[in-house]
Amino acid sequence: MKKVLDYLLSTIYAIHFGVTLVVFHVIQVIAYHVFGQKAHKVSVDYLNFSLNFGLYLTGASIDFRKKATLPDDRPIIFIANHQSMFDISALFWFLRQYHPRFVSKIELAHGIPSISYNLRKSKAAIIDRKDGKKALVEIARLGKLIHDEKSAAVIFPEGTRTASGQMKAFQPGGVATLLKRAPEALIVPIAINGTGRMNPKGLFPLKSFTKLSWTVLPGIEPAGKTLDAVLVEAREAIESELGKD
Repeated sequence: MKKVLDYLLSTIYAIHFGVTLVVFHVIQVIAYHVFGQKAHKVSVDYLNFSLNFGLYLTGASIDFRKKATLPDDRPIIFIANHQSMFDISALFWFLRQYHPRFVSKIELAHGIPSISYNLRKSKAAIIDRKDGKKALVEIARLGKLIHDEKSAAVIFPEGTRTASGQMKAFQPGGVATLLKRAPEALIVPIAINGTGRMNPKGLFPLKSFTKLSWTVLPGIEPAGKTLDAVLVEAREAIESELGKD
């Protein structure tokens, strides 16, 4: 019975997901070309609101917690574990006041309604994993952008999704490059839990009634610390939070 319910609710969400991407693609294009960058950002915020809270259609529970007050007068580098494609829409929506841009693989920058358009127009760091030199140049550009704007970058330093919840080692390159261009940035870990359990096979079928959580943890001041020490502290904070669920 549970499997039948999974397929039924997944079908409903898949329809919602597809319609949302198509409708908001049109809205984004109009917002960007007619009203400008700020209007485009608002349209992207509500795109991600729809994608995230649409998960209620599967019976999922959504819990976002902040365990620290974050500054609005300095850049922030959010470091999160990565379990699923569904990690991202919640981060976009709940962190929208910090104008987060993601470090994203180049394959997502073309061919996906709404998502690809936003990556190209929002000044996200779009990286080709086969070209490490160009990837670092792109991440450096994002670092300078968040430095100038006092905005935020989001990076998944594991480098790939780990649906099992068992975290991989954090790779230092991307974070190091962001910090080089935004040296006064605050490092803020985020623990994401449940999204990997919800879609172990991709978008379809999803496991219904999954508990999903995003927890923003206290920031880490990188000044006076080695990058390795900062990443170890961030990883341990995330693992500790995941161990509570």
